[in-house]
Amino acid sequence: MLPTAWSGAQIALSPQEIEQWPKTASARTLADGWPSRRLASFRVPTLERTVPVCRQLARLWMDSEDITDEGVRCAALLVISELMTNAIVHTNSVSITGRLQKDGDWLLVEVQDEGGTSSDPHPHRGGNANEYGRGLVVVAQSAQALGTQLETDGGRTFWARISLTG
Repeated sequence: MLPTAWSGAQIALSPQEIEQWPKTASARTLADGWPSRRLASFRVPTLERTVPVCRQLARLWMDSEDITDEGVRCAALLVISELMTNAIVHTNSVSITGRLQKDGDWLLVEVQDEGGTSSDPHPHRGGNANEYGRGLVVVAQSAQALGTQLETDGGRTFWARISLTG
């Protein structure tokens, strides 16, 4: 599981910044370098357009951390995309928080929502005709560990651990 105490800068993006990305001051600032090399933490609104912005944020952070292995980068981008999408589609959250952190030989990925779902998401194989159902299976195949934690405020945190050493 991921650490319970995160340290570093948290970036919060408004719905307007998401819609105008990358033509925002935040995007230009982040292009020059991530403010905290230890941790990427970003709070974003639950808009469909948020997912590609989060992928860009993850790329920028991995660049600042010198994570160059394409397998690790692809796995991290897939995991952050799927977990963010699940939080947007399957919860009543107004905003969600994504976090990325290097911990030794591991890349830790976390997405925390505000809750509002009565179901307990778990990996299962969706049929070919189903629009939903395969995301967590793909995430589980891309990570060495995957888990979820219910938060005291009713939200849920999904986390994944990806090996940096292949």
